[in-house]
Amino acid sequence: MDALAGLLEGPRARGAFMIRACFEPPWSVRIEDRAPLTVMLMVRGDAWVLPDAAEPVLLRPGDLAIARGPDPYTCADDPGTPPQALILPGAECSYPDGRSLNGSMDLGVRSWGHRLDGSAVLLIGTYLWQGEVSGRLLDALPPLLTLTSEVWDCPLTPFLMEEIGRDEPGQEVVLDRLLDLLVIAALRAWFSRPEAEAPAWYRALADPVVGRVLRLVQDDPAHPWTVASLAVKAGVSRAALARRFTELVGEPPMTYLTGWRLALAADALRDTDDTLEAIARRVGYGSAFALSSAFKRVYGVSPQEHRGRAAEVRA
Repeated sequence: MDALAGLLEGPRARGAFMIRACFEPPWSVRIEDRAPLTVMLMVRGDAWVLPDAAEPVLLRPGDLAIARGPDPYTCADDPGTPPQALILPGAECSYPDGRSLNGSMDLGVRSWGHRLDGSAVLLIGTYLWQGEVSGRLLDALPPLLTLTSEVWDCPLTPFLMEEIGRDEPGQEVVLDRLLDLLVIAALRAWFSRPEAEAPAWYRALADPVVGRVLRLVQDDPAHPWTVASLAVKAGVSRAALARRFTELVGEPPMTYLTGWRLALAADALRDTDDTLEAIARRVGYGSAFALSSAFKRVYGVSPQEHRGRAAEVRA
């Protein structure tokens, strides 16, 4: 699993959902759910996305925006329209004065707003939790990124519109995969643009030597990798690999491997009930003690403390 897939794999395990939002002007929704990642695809009509600390962005049909939390923002038909609804953590919806909406804007299966035939329709996908693996990519994103239909054509829109309102066995899995494909395609398109500041490891994936090494350690972190064994796989000397890897990624191969293993362990501690011993062996440590020592050195807390804090946040 590479870090681009990890961006989605961990949050999906902790909860993700997709809805169709349908509005008639004037409309305005304030989002304060603190979700780490929300994608908005404009299907019909226009909408403004208004971050608190950045310039408003206008979405037209076919345009896509990705908001990186936890900062709040507002979506509206016009920048001057006051919020009529508030989205809080846990997908709780209320009026701006705190009164519950009590489902008054529900429009059926995964649909929400004023009316299904509204003049403005958005597909909104939200990942509810951020892990250590996904954080490696999220940290490289701006608070709000947009792709217009002029520079990015989304072939998934018809499928998403067809599937969003279905209520059939396995439908959540179908939508999960479609949402993942949408976000991955959008991020690839974003990072290919000159103004995007892709993380060093992402850019290094294109290198024939370092990219191969990155994929090896990401796909099989439990393997007892050494610089020598990685160099053999890459077809270069140890010195050449160490120099090239550090130059492109910003840290030596073994340092990157340690960080990757511990990020996987941190997410496993948060997302599963697996024993520390099982997690240790899965991410490449010989014992629970070895993992615990490395984990505390990097994260400043023991694995047990990390798991306990994650449980408190979920509660």
